[in-house]
Amino acid sequence: MQVISDRSPSDAPAPDAERTRLARADAGEQDWRAWGPYLSERAWGTVREDYSEHGTAWDYFPHDHARSRAYRWNEDGMAGVCDDRQTFCFALALWNGADPILKERMFGLGGDGGNHGEDVKEYWWYEDSTPTHSYMRWRYHYPQAAFPYDELVAVNALRGRDDTEYELVDTGIFDDDRYWAVTVDYAKASPTDMCVVVTVANRGDRAATLHVLPTLWFRNTWAWGLPGADRMPRLTGEGARLVGEHWVLGQLLLEGDGAPTPLLCDNETNAERLWGLPGRSRYPKDGINDHVVDGADTVNPAREGTKGALHYVLDVPAGGQRQIRLRLTRTAPPPVTGPPPAADLGAGFDAVVWARRAEANHFFAGVIPASATPDEALVARQAIAGLLWGKQFYHFDVKRWLEGDPASSAPPPGRRHGRNSQWWHMTSFDVISMPDPWEYPWYAAWDLAFHCVSLARVDPGFAKAQLLLLLREWYLHPNGQIPAYEWAFGDVNPPVHAWAALKVFEIDGSRDHEFLARVMHKLLLNFTWWVNRKDVGGNNVFEGGFLGLDNVGPFDRSAALPVAGVLEQSDGTGWMAMYALNLLDIAIILAEHDRTWVDTATKFFEHFAYIAAAAYEQGLWDDEDAFFYDVLRLADGTKVPLKVRSVVGLLPLAAVTRLTARTLHRLPELGARLRWLLVHRPEYAGVIGARRLGPDGRQQRLLSMVGPEQLVRLLARMLDTDEFLSEYGLRTLSRAHLAEPFSVALGGQEFRVGYEPAESTSGLFGGNSNWRGPIWMPTNFLLVSALRDYAAFYGDDLQIEYPTRSGVKRTLNEIADDLSARLISLFTRDSWGRRPIYGAAQLFQTHPDWRDLLCFPEYFHGDNGAGLGAWHQTGWTALVADLILTLRR
Repeated sequence: MQVISDRSPSDAPAPDAERTRLARADAGEQDWRAWGPYLSERAWGTVREDYSEHGTAWDYFPHDHARSRAYRWNEDGMAGVCDDRQTFCFALALWNGADPILKERMFGLGGDGGNHGEDVKEYWWYEDSTPTHSYMRWRYHYPQAAFPYDELVAVNALRGRDDTEYELVDTGIFDDDRYWAVTVDYAKASPTDMCVVVTVANRGDRAATLHVLPTLWFRNTWAWGLPGADRMPRLTGEGARLVGEHWVLGQLLLEGDGAPTPLLCDNETNAERLWGLPGRSRYPKDGINDHVVDGADTVNPAREGTKGALHYVLDVPAGGQRQIRLRLTRTAPPPVTGPPPAADLGAGFDAVVWARRAEANHFFAGVIPASATPDEALVARQAIAGLLWGKQFYHFDVKRWLEGDPASSAPPPGRRHGRNSQWWHMTSFDVISMPDPWEYPWYAAWDLAFHCVSLARVDPGFAKAQLLLLLREWYLHPNGQIPAYEWAFGDVNPPVHAWAALKVFEIDGSRDHEFLARVMHKLLLNFTWWVNRKDVGGNNVFEGGFLGLDNVGPFDRSAALPVAGVLEQSDGTGWMAMYALNLLDIAIILAEHDRTWVDTATKFFEHFAYIAAAAYEQGLWDDEDAFFYDVLRLADGTKVPLKVRSVVGLLPLAAVTRLTARTLHRLPELGARLRWLLVHRPEYAGVIGARRLGPDGRQQRLLSMVGPEQLVRLLARMLDTDEFLSEYGLRTLSRAHLAEPFSVALGGQEFRVGYEPAESTSGLFGGNSNWRGPIWMPTNFLLVSALRDYAAFYGDDLQIEYPTRSGVKRTLNEIADDLSARLISLFTRDSWGRRPIYGAAQLFQTHPDWRDLLCFPEYFHGDNGAGLGAWHQTGWTALVADLILTLRR
């Protein structure tokens, strides 16, 4: 087997080849996005696959079932790719000769097994990807000793929320470097022709054998008893190839070099193993597993089925490596009339791989500024790679899920009144950017909005399509609500869609007005839903529940309150003030091309004024503390401020924009309404009255929920190292609550919030996320962006002591730059060569084979920056790439 070199024989790639592919895809000329890494890392333990009576998704379909049970809605695998309808799937399976099962999917613990919620117990990385997936690289470290499944389960079960999680590295299984470094490279010769290179490197000090099984299968669409949907595709194996036939896809070929053994079975449930019942196939889904691991007679001797693998057995010397070349190609449209031609696995294969690598380097050289350090460029590129690998095929017909399939047992009666029963209209069949492809293999609305900001840096067409998708009629509820996330579509995420649309519009060159108009039409419905549903008192202060901040408060803000009353939220009100300004900005942009939008602009200008002023009138702002707090308004009218200094009270800073003299000149109706309010409603002057000369020497207005005096005082809190300012960004809870936890007695119970810089000891939301101290990228990004907006108004005239009590004053732009640098430093090597995200894990900090492979955790330790939560959250944590691009622009 010939080894692919990392060096290209050509001098340079074709100019802007990847951008040309993107342009052709956007124009509908060539669908370069048709195949991609859209195969999930985890489908078991999801709501879609849960048909239990009480919604216990992790118990109903556990990891132990995954190899034996045909999925209903989507598939999973390692290093996987599929088409954008998931007709076929391709992924890698491995066996080290010691494990009890093939390694076909990543292992982890559900919320009931981990001591801090769901937690994957494997190590893999997304090293590279272009936006069309013309080139991709994936890396996995697989132990050569038996994978400690039982030990990981048992030890974590014994640990409580006060303990750290027990990870795979803690078992000592990597101590002697006896592991396989497995790398998979994909290079597209055409939109439906992929060259695949699997490299297995033996890092141990002795020769070892690894079974490698590149696996091709069809998603099971035929077993559910749906009328007209029982037709089955077909896979056959012969020599070093698998040939597939599908009535829509056509002919599919997977061919490898060398002399593998083709193994075939059916993508059908092993009902006998799971329930002792006869199944649909003699050779069900786990047949390849049982044959390789146990030598069982469980693969079809006729070499036919709907799931197949090419079985390689590689003997690799100590410190050596072997490579497998594969070609995955759609060789003919339907109907299929003959066998496929032989795949080119020689010089033509090499040329494709070399060219795509070079083109990827050329593309990213045009994205990442030359002024970025090599380490920052590494961080940015891997962050974008993880974001692009996080695109997943998402299929969920909620009405069908609620009712059940004809060929399956009927769901329990409670299903019709339980989880997501009000979202029967939703039918998803799309490729969507996921928060984390293992822990959160489903979209979340506000996560997705942040993803799109980073995605727009490399693929603005896809970013715009994603923002529009959740506003389409098969997602947006008829009442105007945007679906939150799979576990509860009816939960409420922060309204950041308009903010993201503006960011994407600007990154894309501020020219796609049709996109903004399409977004605006649907967001008008959503804004109205907020006003009608989340302002119980009609007083322009808002509720909303947890609003994505999970356990930030003393009690669950989405559940029934411990006493009769209404929780008026500073973050909910801040989000809505920001939303109104975002819609104002969009309306202004559209009005410059279409005057019918002028009235909409004045509407949102005025609505912002009502909301921002109400925050002060209704007591959310505490002038003595110089902070915004949630207020519990009891049934008798008594107001109980919940004086927790958290990001809840900082988010009103994000409600800010400017009205320039140019805008007011071009839209005189808006200027007239502003002047009318100042004359006839002077109580709004504090939020719309600030004005000063702009850089062009002309007057500009600041619209802000935080006036000049409040801004200085609130920033003094935010930029205090004893409160929010950490060496690595802004904490979500003031560190002052370490010595002085907040406590309140309500309904005969005491509720407390104390500073917890790492994992949560609170059981709220299952204890699987913590907004009580750690650093979170999305809220930091919003606040850094807000500082730049204030800087655009105040210029260098406003200087703030930074850090508080340091005696050093800096401009707002300088503070935004420094905060960005702190957030970037979470990932980059410090003066000792250590990356803060990896904390005390020496293997990740010092080992040359590990230290430059980056993960992008969900959140970070509030004091030392160590990564916490979901480990592959290259959704919104990929915002670090945007910070690097902005700081080094």
